[in-house]
Amino acid sequence: MSTGTVFDIGYRNYTGTREGRGRAFRAIYDDGVRIALGLGRGPRAKVLPWVFIGVLAAIGLVMALIAGAAERFAGPGAAERADLPSHNDYYAIASMILYVFGAVVAPELLCRDRREGTIQLYLVRPASSTDYVVARWASFLSVMTAAAWLPQVILLLGLAAGSSAPGAYLRDHWLDVPRFLIAGLAIAAFVTTLAMLAASFTTRRAYAAVFLVGLVVISAPFTIGLAQEIDGTVGQWISMFTLPNIPVHVNDILFGELSGMTEEAPARHLSANVRIAWYFLWTLGPAALLWARYRKLAP
Repeated sequence: MSTGTVFDIGYRNYTGTREGRGRAFRAIYDDGVRIALGLGRGPRAKVLPWVFIGVLAAIGLVMALIAGAAERFAGPGAAERADLPSHNDYYAIASMILYVFGAVVAPELLCRDRREGTIQLYLVRPASSTDYVVARWASFLSVMTAAAWLPQVILLLGLAAGSSAPGAYLRDHWLDVPRFLIAGLAIAAFVTTLAMLAASFTTRRAYAAVFLVGLVVISAPFTIGLAQEIDGTVGQWISMFTLPNIPVHVNDILFGELSGMTEEAPARHLSANVRIAWYFLWTLGPAALLWARYRKLAP
């Protein structure tokens, strides 16, 4: 009978602090942010998110430059007199880019883990399936919110710099800051939730992206055209199914004026409470469905 040799290769029991679910949640969240931004990955992974963020920032910068030029050449208040786009118009102008950003990038946080089986490695740790999906959702919400806020901050600073009295401009328009912060968070939560829900039904990012973009693109002309043909309350409710407009209605309510995207929408005649409740229905409902699809997962 042959005998084996036992080698001591230096394995030691872990004696450090076991940080539990909270640390696991933060690790999944941090990893989600890195995936969404392509950090720690190859150049190809960085192209899409940073191109979208750059385009969004460029829109805010161009709006600020145009308004600043008007103030310089035509005198103080020229931008408002010319009705140039400002904070209340930005999300309507950039909304489709935000939707495509969410549709293309968000599925990467869920689809790859299921396709490659990585999710099973998360679930054998202290983190639960709820921890996993909430951390992934929160990580992309953070990225989307930052992408929505950055151009507004650029626009605010540009408008202040273009004014003859920057300090007076900031003092007179300081209420725009909480308005565009809340409106940006609203559209980020809406897009993040829909994009994550679409990704939960497939292991292929491209399928989720095409479905969400197609849904947004198709819903707009169909519901707008139908709503314009039907007068009264029925037409107004049909208009409420125009998906891109749902978070923009919240923006309109916060700023107290209609944006270019919703100024012709029949839904604008519905009360503010109805439009806000409709937004929450379309955000919390898909969020609950997303959670339900992951909560029963087990290693």
